[in-house]
Amino acid sequence: MIADSQVERWFREDVGHHDVTNDLPGETTGRLVAKESGTVAGLDAAAAVFSYLDVPVVDRRENGESVEAGDRVLRVDGSTRDVLRAERVAVNLAGHASGIATRTREAVDAARTESDDVAVAGTRKTTPGLRGIEKRAIAAGGGDTHRLTLSHMVMVKDNQIAESGLETAVKRAGERASFATKIEVEVESLEAGRQAADYGADIVLFDNLPPNAVRSGVETLPESVLAEASGGIALTDVPAYARTGVDVISLGSLTHSAPALDLSFRTGE
Repeated sequence: MIADSQVERWFREDVGHHDVTNDLPGETTGRLVAKESGTVAGLDAAAAVFSYLDVPVVDRRENGESVEAGDRVLRVDGSTRDVLRAERVAVNLAGHASGIATRTREAVDAARTESDDVAVAGTRKTTPGLRGIEKRAIAAGGGDTHRLTLSHMVMVKDNQIAESGLETAVKRAGERASFATKIEVEVESLEAGRQAADYGADIVLFDNLPPNAVRSGVETLPESVLAEASGGIALTDVPAYARTGVDVISLGSLTHSAPALDLSFRTGE
């Protein structure tokens, strides 16, 4: 759900105090059209932008649907002034989210060439203020959102380990976390991965290791401990990591580097 307060912030940023550009009379129809193929997302946010200005959304595709160039993604009817005021904010949100969903779908499809079970996940490398939209876009593309906030899961990373050591960091996390909270430990060696599991990790993240090393690391872990691979993994690398037996492949590039899907907004019939 997109809160009105968030939409208001978007409009305050874009419209300003004296919008002469869109001060036009009458009513119009607006259509959001895909200019290239991809997976659409962020349409709930785009619809919320129009609804905030009392512009009815009369038709739209569902998040996660595949579209081709020329397909209509969303249609609105309303006052010309308000349709045009909402246009750019809505297009920016939908294009950005659809780019993430499209990149995610490509990564999932790449993983499926080697494994039906491995999850493709995002990371916390999201845009401040847009995490909810970006995480939902990952889900729309068939990916896993990973942890949504710092409170969603304990993640013992290199900085925490550098401050207190691997054993202390993992055991301290276990003592302070709820029984319902999983503990994931980021490691850069096979030995550290096995140690993390022995100290109580629920998930071991092999960071910045090549596929052959990750495969060996997975083989050292107890069956009860999940394995994740991350760190600079490109789309072209996904099949190789999927063959290692990891449970999760996470890619920061799903959010921080996905190009926006090219969408165009057109008015009139």
